[in-house]
Amino acid sequence: MSLQYIDFLFPGLDNVRCVFTTRMGGRSSGAYAHSNLSLEVGDEEENVRANRAQLRLALGFERWQELRQVHGQDMHMDLEDDFFAGATLEGDGLCTGRPGHALVIKTADCQAILLADRGGRHVAALHCGWRGNAGNFPAAGVRRFCAAYETDPADVFVVRGPSLGPGKSEFVNFADEWDPMFKSYYNPGTRTVDLWTLTRNQLMGTGIPARNIFSLDLCTSSSPQFFSYRRDQITGRQAGIIWIR
Repeated sequence: MSLQYIDFLFPGLDNVRCVFTTRMGGRSSGAYAHSNLSLEVGDEEENVRANRAQLRLALGFERWQELRQVHGQDMHMDLEDDFFAGATLEGDGLCTGRPGHALVIKTADCQAILLADRGGRHVAALHCGWRGNAGNFPAAGVRRFCAAYETDPADVFVVRGPSLGPGKSEFVNFADEWDPMFKSYYNPGTRTVDLWTLTRNQLMGTGIPARNIFSLDLCTSSSPQFFSYRRDQITGRQAGIIWIR
């Protein structure tokens, strides 16, 4: 069965394509069924490679670029290597101006945040879990992207993919895990943090206009169409992918 994904295009940027995969389709089985794209979670390597090959063939990009995501702040610019066989570098952000180089963020509740400049000449991809929000990585990533390519934040488009929704993002130890400055995003009644609104505000804090920020408000924990670590613990990974065509 073919891998299923959600296409997204920024307004007026037909040369930049964004895709968010689901867990549907593919050949993985068990806890990783069906379209797991991560080689780092315990799935059979041959199944992951087959899933990746099917997706790359369907989408038509040339190079698969990913990182060993560590919930940090490191970003890598304009890499040449193809990491189809697995990541060798650690980090949580990728940027490129090279057509055909697909930037891949693997998620199972975390946010894949994809960026492009207004001219469609440069793109970036950020991996943001709650620790990324707590460290304001969305803003740091945007600033690194803009500095690297001399881009005004007002000329940046962003889309956030499916991720842990406000109703499922429970933090029973909020006071220990979060700085008090994030208290306005915390609901003490449900003990949840609105990560979606927090990310949007962090992006806007860099100078990106609200009209340039898009989101796919699909909660991974609430939908069996997506892998979710919060829901299942042992699980596969879907991906958010951006590239210049």
